[in-house]
Amino acid sequence: MATAEKISITMTPDMLRAVRESVEAGEYASTSEVLRDAVRLWQRQRLEDAERLDAIRARIRRSLDDPRPSLSTEEVRQHMETLFAKAQEDAARRA
Repeated sequence: MATAEKISITMTPDMLRAVRESVEAGEYASTSEVLRDAVRLWQRQRLEDAERLDAIRARIRRSLDDPRPSLSTEEVRQHMETLFAKAQEDAARRA
């Protein structure tokens, strides 16, 4: 395990109570373990957010680079109406 560094943090009373209750319930061995788990979750969430953002940027780039002609306003309206009608039909079948 890498060398650990001790830090000091400030938490609201509600947050601290939740951490302590989790330790007392046996979910974690210590408050440090709770916070390490929280940081791991935060790191994973940041990575997932970055991956989603990269995917969105790639889709935008593909769209901008698409050589097909743009749709007219009328074509978009007709397409949206078709999608809406299909969604209504699907909802009616499920009801």
